[in-house]
Amino acid sequence: MQNVLAMILAGGQGDRLSILSEQRAKPAVVFGGQYRIIDFALSNCANSSITKVSVLTQYRPRSLVNHIGSGRAWGLDNLDNSLQILQPYLGRADMDWYQGTADAVYQNLYVIEESRAREVLILAGDHIYLTSYRNMIAYHRSQAADATVAVYAVPREEAHRFGVLDLDQNGRIIDFEEKPAHPRSPWVSMGVYVFNKDVLVEQLQADADLGDQSKHDFGRDIIPRMYRTHRVFGYQYQSYWRDVGTIESYWRSNMDLLSANPPLNLEDPDLRLRTSGGVLPPTRFGPRAHVEDSLISPGARIDGKVYRSVISPGVHIEEGAEVRESVIQHRCVIRAGARIDKCILDKEVTVGANVLLGHGDNSVPNFERPDIVNAGISVVGKRVVIPSGLTVGRNVVIGPGVSEELTDQDALETGATVHPTQMPLHLFV
Repeated sequence: MQNVLAMILAGGQGDRLSILSEQRAKPAVVFGGQYRIIDFALSNCANSSITKVSVLTQYRPRSLVNHIGSGRAWGLDNLDNSLQILQPYLGRADMDWYQGTADAVYQNLYVIEESRAREVLILAGDHIYLTSYRNMIAYHRSQAADATVAVYAVPREEAHRFGVLDLDQNGRIIDFEEKPAHPRSPWVSMGVYVFNKDVLVEQLQADADLGDQSKHDFGRDIIPRMYRTHRVFGYQYQSYWRDVGTIESYWRSNMDLLSANPPLNLEDPDLRLRTSGGVLPPTRFGPRAHVEDSLISPGARIDGKVYRSVISPGVHIEEGAEVRESVIQHRCVIRAGARIDKCILDKEVTVGANVLLGHGDNSVPNFERPDIVNAGISVVGKRVVIPSGLTVGRNVVIGPGVSEELTDQDALETGATVHPTQMPLHLFV
């Protein structure tokens, strides 16, 4: 693994995550209480003993860069191991904002060329799975492959959301379609690729030379062209993997952690999930606290009732409050008498006393974004203050920083969206 360079693509805006990724890159979104989505790719590299890692950022990277820091949490801050954070910049004729996943790597081609790597591992920074890449690298080498794509079997009716591959009996890719209307195979690309270094450099240069004739994307352009002329194989990944690209998939993946035998085991000593941050005080439970089937992070204070929910550090749920099937992020306060059902609260939200949040009919989607908020989940942005006594329906979106906009409301109907009249600068972190 000393001969492998990992490049993590972590620049995406993640529009389908609604306001959760409005002020931060999608890989910086909180997951599982005390983690961030980027922790999975970085931890998988650490679990694989990959010592050279580059993280490619673009969209609003501040919170992502602050979280990663020097890479100490993943063992990437010493003389033998190294972490680079690569941001697009202007200065040469061929430099610009990244135009696609392949273009992002192409604009950092010097990192690949200067490395002593034998293979380059390209990773998406916004997927949820725990693994070691050792088996995939070994498979790539055993097949004498030019490139290997990690593939995952999904129900045929869901495959249209992904790049769909077909494999022959030896595992070689014989067909590849990006998001086909009628998928012919259940195998989809995970957005994880292993390339021989020289092949990757050659392919990226050829793709760049196509100019506007290419979208400069691995899934749309590089792999569909390569499998016809090179040895391109599919590595069949069998464990838990989720692309948390929508509000519903993000919520469901958090809920997956709560079963008696969760499909994603955060306690596996061989596949540790690491994150940055200092030591937090223990969780405090009050004398009338009641918790069932939930993840409660260090530093939380629970005096009320919590059912099937994921609670981040610093959250305070007061006595008489109740939280069900929800994801509550850092330092939120849920006042006495509040009822929260099937909601996602971003950081530092204050829910006033006797608020009903997530109340009513599941079947009415969000009026403004029915394509991404339609599963009965209401989403509340960072540092929102919900005044006491307000009733908020389902599939509601309340934008970051909203407070005064709610003071004259008696209720927010199902499907409503509330935008802040002016975005405070302190929310851009």
